[in-house]
Order: sequence, then structure tokens, then C-alpha cells
Amino acid sequence: MISPARRAAYETVLRVFEDDAYADRAFPSAAARLEQRDRALAQRLAYGTIQRVRTLDHGIEALGRRPVAKLDPPVRAALRLGAYQLAFSEVAVHAAVNESVELVRSAGLERAVSFANAVMRRLALGLRDLVDALPERTAAEAALRHSYPDWVAELWWRELGREEALALMAAQNEPPETVVRLNPRRPGAVEGTPDAEIPGAFRVERVDEVALREGRIWPQSRGSQLAGLCVGSGEGERVLDLCAAPGGKATQLAGEVTAIEKHPGRARELEENCARLGATNVRVLNADALELPPDVRDFDRVLVDAPCSGLGVLASRPDLRWRAHTLPDLQRALLRVAVERVRPGGSILYSVCTIAAEENEEIVDESGLEVEPLGGEWPQFAHPRRPEFLLTLPHRDRTSGFFIARLRSPA
Repeated sequence: MISPARRAAYETVLRVFEDDAYADRAFPSAAARLEQRDRALAQRLAYGTIQRVRTLDHGIEALGRRPVAKLDPPVRAALRLGAYQLAFSEVAVHAAVNESVELVRSAGLERAVSFANAVMRRLALGLRDLVDALPERTAAEAALRHSYPDWVAELWWRELGREEALALMAAQNEPPETVVRLNPRRPGAVEGTPDAEIPGAFRVERVDEVALREGRIWPQSRGSQLAGLCVGSGEGERVLDLCAAPGGKATQLAGEVTAIEKHPGRARELEENCARLGATNVRVLNADALELPPDVRDFDRVLVDAPCSGLGVLASRPDLRWRAHTLPDLQRALLRVAVERVRPGGSILYSVCTIAAEENEEIVDESGLEVEPLGGEWPQFAHPRRPEFLLTLPHRDRTSGFFIARLRSPA
């Protein structure tokens, strides 16, 4: 018999790699009927398998002696899920082996059952030792051992050095922090612990669905909350959020906020989230940030939380490492829009959830804007090479990776 948790994890893995689905969309539908405990296990198995798939495929091919690409999709998904449990979890070996084989049988592939059984038994005997023996002397070796694309490992190796890069890769293969932002507009009791560094951040065991539905909390990493705080908006100010959905930062802001979202569906979601959180100061505008109406201008502050490669949030978005690419041209364009729409001498907050100089400090340097140093306000999050900026690092700060720069437009 296949456990509900493994079934949901298997369906998620299958959809992500065979249908190009996003994990954070595929998993909720696969796990919709699970109890909380089973749901937590299913998510850990699914997300871990997706993150570690490069390492797992290497092990399957080395011990199973068959190219993964030539396997039937259900067999491939079942073996990957089983391999993850054997190499990276404390799940009982017999359960991982037997249920992986049953997943192949339940897919109607009786002819592949004996093959799957043989491979799983070989993996049970040798996979953990094989993975533990993988070297990490170079970026390419580390990319295989920790399951990243070569280009990501090489980038971090170059920018952070070997030891920091290895620590960062390891950290983003672990479950992310579970943190919410308390909503002062809808006060109420929430079980958890206040964070010692970020005002309003609350560490919780799990997200309280009732409190979320009632708008008392918003799931948001400490790195993301820090970016919203650094905008520094106050009552009576006009604020423009150029890339606002789903609304975590927009609903943090004080003042009269104009929140831009290009896609109609996400704009509706943004409006719903603002209403749930009681953010009546936020007006949603469904428009392309690069083609705003001429009267959207003269703001005191502009937030540019730009689309990016997302290399700072790989722990919470397990499939992103296999899709990610840098977006410097779009980031430059959005920063130019911010300069055009802020009042003379106004403030611009540029943030991205990535760890890549090409999308971070290089974008700011090219803008020529005056930098308002943030390292003095938040020394614990100072960028290791450029302390005028902030850079939260998952392995150092135990939160998502965010680059944050506050800039001043010409007077």
C-alpha cells in the first residue's frame, strides 16, 4: 500500500519534471486532502527530491546502470523519490524501497516492476555511501554533490569563495525558515516567537491557516520583510511599488501606496490580499511598469522589488534552480522607470531575492544614483564586500537571500 504522503510527493515530482509544472502550484493540488502531518512529510519528500535531482540521477545511473533519460516517466519519478529517501532522509529503507516499487506498479507498468525493484535494492545498499563520497574540490564537483546547475556553483565560487559557496549550497538544500509578519491592522493572538532582529517578524512552527485567512499574518521571510522595512515610508508620503504582487511588501508600507501589477490575474490576487490585510492605503493599478500612464509620477518613494534569478530563495522554491536565469536588462529598465517617477531628491529602494553581483551591486553602480548606506542601520546584514548595501545570506542569516540598496534621486 502506498502512503498518502508518498503518493502526493510522487505526483508533484512527476508533474514538475514531466509537465514542467511549478512545484509551489503542483504540490497544493496533490496534497489537498492530506492531514497536516502527512502534508509536511509529502512536502519534504517532494521538495527535497526536486532540489536534489541532479545528485539523485547520478546515483541512479551509477548503481542502476540505465540512463535516467531513457526511463518511462513514472519509473523515473518513483526512482527519484525513492533515491531521495534513501540518501537524504531517515525514512525506513524497506518503506522507501517497497513503496517506490508500488508506485511503478500503480502506474500500470507491470513490465518495469522487477527493474524498479532491482534498482531500488541496489540504491539501498550503496547510494548513501556514493553520495557521501562525492568530492567538492571544484565548483563543478560541488554542483554535482549539492545538486545545482554548474553556472550557479561557479558564480558563487567566484563571488563568495569556496567555503562560503559550499555553505550557501548546503543551506539552500535545507527546509526554509517558517516566519510570518504580524499585521498591525488586524491584531490578534498568534502562536510563535518574535524575531530578535526584524520588528514584526514572528517565528512559527507552521502557518496558522485561520490567522492567514483572517489577515492577522502574512507568510514572509525575514529577508523579504527587511526589504519592506528599508523603504522607510511614512504617513503622508506617496509611495510607488513597481512590482507589487502578491503584496507582502506593498502591505508593509505606510503612506498612500500605488501598487503596480502587469498580469490581470495577479493584480486581482493583489487586490484580494490587500483587502484581507486591511491595507486600505494601497491602490492597485493593473499596468506594465515599463509603460505607466504619464500621471503616475512625483512619488516620495519608489520600491523596485525587481524580478530576478531568485538565487536567494532556492530553499523555498525547489524547482527554480533548474529554471533560473539572470535578468539584468529588465532590472536596469525598472530602475530607470523609478528615477522617472520619483520626485527630485526622492528615495528609491532596489531589492532582489538573489545572490549574484550582475543583478545586485552592478545594477546599482550602473545607475549612477547616490547610495544611502544601510549597513549602519542593519550591520548584521551588511553586504560582505559592499557594506553600504545589505545582503542577507541563507547560510549566515538563516533566511532567504535578499540584496537591498536605498538610493537617492537627483534633486
